[in-house]
Amino acid sequence: MSTSTLPAAAPRPVRATLGVPNVIHSEWTKLRSVRSTYWTAFVAFFVSIGITVLAASEMVHNFAREGDHLDGFDAANFSLQSLYAAQIALGTLGVLTITGEYATGMIRTTLTSVPQRRSVIALKGLVYGLAMLVISEIMSFVAFGIGQAILHQQHIGVSLSDAGVFRVVFGGGLYLTTVGMLAFGLGALLRRTAAGLATFFGVLFLPSALIDLLPSSWRANAIKFAPANAGTQILNRNRVHEMLGPWQGLGMLALYAGIILLGALYLVGRRDA
Repeated sequence: MSTSTLPAAAPRPVRATLGVPNVIHSEWTKLRSVRSTYWTAFVAFFVSIGITVLAASEMVHNFAREGDHLDGFDAANFSLQSLYAAQIALGTLGVLTITGEYATGMIRTTLTSVPQRRSVIALKGLVYGLAMLVISEIMSFVAFGIGQAILHQQHIGVSLSDAGVFRVVFGGGLYLTTVGMLAFGLGALLRRTAAGLATFFGVLFLPSALIDLLPSSWRANAIKFAPANAGTQILNRNRVHEMLGPWQGLGMLALYAGIILLGALYLVGRRDA
């Protein structure tokens, strides 16, 4: 009696995949373990606070000397002018968060561990965005508090309970976060640090300069839609004539960031790492 041995079935390849919580934890570990994250946040924070202290002290000094009535002075907006400098640092971090992995080749390891490319980029952006939201809100409220403490020396400050002030201060953090997400999207779209940074500065600042070259009849209608002009309306207590409203303006800036992010997500699945 003969027996036959059936051939063993070939083992199916097993692809290890990480769940969403593990991917988020991995991206958070990457973000907080890079020294540039801390240095960039440090520079943004202390430059912002330093500018606030200098500007508010100068305002108090001039007011005491000249006795200005300060008609139309927006104390909340004034104490947050330093956020314009902070946006450069945080935007740079947004670009580096994604382009750094492409520069080192680490992105290949990441996409091998998690083949769902669009999910990886989306979760990386989520982690960066949440981190920037926390940093930006702290920066905005601290700058406001220090600025108002100085302005109150001449009784020209405001408090969070005054009409429209909380929205301005909270909106300052939202504005910085949205600018950061715009920068992140450009980094994911272009995958090169130099190109991402150059395009970030161009998208944020160049439209306003170009619109100024238009005929006056066109300029008034176009300037309100420039990214920086639209987004910064959230920092004004009162609506500026012929500009978008505070939330409309921030929404317009978020729309720019969203379109760029969607473009990056579309392309990441159609090209090599």
